[in-house]
This record gives sequence, C-alpha cells and structure tokens, in this order.
Amino acid sequence: MRISGRERQRYDCQLVLKEVGERGQEALRSGSVLVVGAGGLGAPVLFYLVAAGVGRVGIVDDDVVELSNLQRQVLFTTADVGRPKAGVAAERLAALNPDVTLEPCASRLRAATAPGLIDRYDVVVTAVDNFPARYLLNDACVLARKTLVDGAVLRTTGLAMTVKGGETACYRCVFPEPPPPAGVVSCSEAGVLGPVPGLIGSIQALEVIKVMTGVGRPLYDRLLQYDGGSMTFSEVSLERSPSCPVCGESPTVTGLVDLDD
Repeated sequence: MRISGRERQRYDCQLVLKEVGERGQEALRSGSVLVVGAGGLGAPVLFYLVAAGVGRVGIVDDDVVELSNLQRQVLFTTADVGRPKAGVAAERLAALNPDVTLEPCASRLRAATAPGLIDRYDVVVTAVDNFPARYLLNDACVLARKTLVDGAVLRTTGLAMTVKGGETACYRCVFPEPPPPAGVVSCSEAGVLGPVPGLIGSIQALEVIKVMTGVGRPLYDRLLQYDGGSMTFSEVSLERSPSCPVCGESPTVTGLVDLDD
C-alpha cells in the first residue's frame, strides 16, 4: 500500500530521513504496539508512537485520572480527573492522529490474560510503576519471544532497556527476583520530577520506532541509566545470565503468575 499524499504531509520529516523513508513508514503503519501504563512514562510513549504513525496501538491501564497525576502525566487535564485513563488517552490520541487504530483496555494486566493480549502486538512497552507488572511483562515477552521496551523512573533518575525475548538479556538477567514489598518505594512516596518520565518515555518511544523500522541500534544487551540531577547518561553492558530464572539454562519460570496475589 503506497504512502498517500496526506500521509506525506503528516510524516514529511520522517520520510525525508534516508534511514526511514517509505519503507520505514510502511513498517510503522503496518505494525502494532501494546503500551502497558498510560501514566508518566506511557504518556510520551503513546504521544510519539501515535504521532509517528504506528498503525495499531493498545493502551492498558485500569486506573482513573487523579489530580496528583497531572504534574507528569501530560495526556490528561484537570477536567479528566476521575475518568478512566485508558479511555481518555484514546480520545486525546485519536484527535492527534485519526489514522491510528487505538485499542484501550481499562483492565489490570493479569497472568491469565497477558499471553493472549501480548500475542496480538509486535512490540510491548513497559510503562508501569510497580514491580509485579514489570516482572509479569518481562516473563510474558521472554516466553512468547516478543520484543519488550522497558523503562523506569524514580526521583530524578531513570533507566531503559530493550529485550528481544529469548535472544538478549532480559530484565531478570539483571534483577532476578522482585524486591520484597517492604523495601519498595513508589514515586508517590519518594517523588519524581515530571520531565524525568517525559525523557525516559521519549527514549522508549524512540526504541520502539528503531525496532520497527530497523533504524539504528536498539538497547539490546544494554542498560541505559539517566541521572537528572547531574544531567548524565551512563550505559551498562549486559549479557544473558545462564542462571536467569526465565531465559537461563535451567529456567524456573516456565509460566506466568501474578506476583501481587
């Protein structure tokens, strides 16, 4: 299917990039992405993927908009307080680019439903703020051999990595087991500066576009760390761990479970 004149106007700045061109734009248009979480990380991810012309985008979030979200969750306005995030996000994004198919899901991702949902998309994005969901997504994508773009933020710091399920280092290769609940500090407790998830989410969106178009070098086997206080980036080289519980030589995680039960 050829790029239409209207699409040429909308995506002009992408099409003139020789690394993208019509081939890359068609890859985006025919591709699909599942974004789990429509908050501080999910907002920039969703904005940039929809603006770039990804053909089909799933939005999973069972939360409603709260006033305290608005400091960093830039998809929402004061008038949205009390409304479901997934539905509001779909409305906003449809206004941005009506050519993208948006599939909101106002339900919590669970072990029983994750495989069927993930199977419908080419790339999955972790934009959550809790460890049970992060590990569930990692395990589901590794077992299904899906590409997962992970990101996390706290205070003035953030990190990002991209996992090619079953081929590159996964989240459990770096952090084998979730921390005990008593030791977990959330953004609502520790705080976070709004531009930090904006930056990390933008990096995640760029990673998705790179994966889908074949442009550049994704963060495979690399952990990108950001410190907003010192305005520095650092990179840690990763390798698949032979003892990884999900992708190692003798995996103990062979199915999905809800870690928050």
